[in-house]
Amino acid sequence: MLLRENGGRDASPEAVTSGQFSDTSSRQFLLTNQNSDGGWGYHPATPSSVEATAWASLALLARAADPLPAEACARARAWLLRAQMPDGAWPAFPGQRQGCWATSLAALALHLEGATPDAVVRGRDWLLDAWPADNNFWRRLRRVLARGTVVRQDNSLHGWSWTPGTASWVEPTAHALLFLRSLPAELLLPRAAKRRQLGERMLYDRMCPGGGWNSGNPQVYGVAGMPRIGPTAWALLALLPHSQRAENQMSLGWLEGAYPRISGAASLALAHRCLRAYGRPVRPLTPDLGGLYLPNRFFESVLTFAWIVLAGSGEENRAGQTGGGRTVL
Repeated sequence: MLLRENGGRDASPEAVTSGQFSDTSSRQFLLTNQNSDGGWGYHPATPSSVEATAWASLALLARAADPLPAEACARARAWLLRAQMPDGAWPAFPGQRQGCWATSLAALALHLEGATPDAVVRGRDWLLDAWPADNNFWRRLRRVLARGTVVRQDNSLHGWSWTPGTASWVEPTAHALLFLRSLPAELLLPRAAKRRQLGERMLYDRMCPGGGWNSGNPQVYGVAGMPRIGPTAWALLALLPHSQRAENQMSLGWLEGAYPRISGAASLALAHRCLRAYGRPVRPLTPDLGGLYLPNRFFESVLTFAWIVLAGSGEENRAGQTGGGRTVL
């Protein structure tokens, strides 16, 4: 039984034929569509972005059983180093003047690649200094003038924002926590522990009442927020060290219940990777992806193919552990 993009099922074995989709083809897609400057865009032949380049790099590094494509990785590393700003941050695209959440991804990719500790440290320092504005004076004043609480959340709990000086959100907080968790003890500063604890508490505070996460608001005007696949998977991966907590288990239950209805390849790969990281039984990913590949070819999305490769690496290794001599995400 195969997942289709419309959310239905196709029981026909002819839905997928040999050679149309495989985990290997996902990796080859990334290698084929690396830009001449060494980065990747969100789609083939589009300008290189930090997010897409970091994810493609992480995907190429992840498969311990495959030969490392050294030339492609070296070109990607050089692109990321050129894109880093003097303050240690990375912008969304080269040439922009402000760093953003993609700093977590770029620093993580360079750290796992293992050859650029100075760039990783500068990215770490920027992230530790990048406080959001959840509870600044103007936001507190606005809440007082509103004479009521629109959303239910503890604004004293700080995570990370998409751009500096804005509010905390689930996904950038999860990515920052994943990066900090990847660092060895000698690269962690004492203040990193406080940031990690606040970020983790913020994620638990933002969890939807029935488990799972959306982008950031668990309850608005008294109405419970609806969880979404992507934010839930990222939050659970970030909170993996606390896997036995009731909140984690409740959210895993929601994700398992939603899994059979997932109709998008990117969401399916993220959910599969998350469930595997927690040791939950889940059927092989490739056949279901094959059913999705036929109708839309995943819209030729670099992020989707990178996440598929990372999900496939979970068949060999647990997320965040070491397998086959290579550190994997």
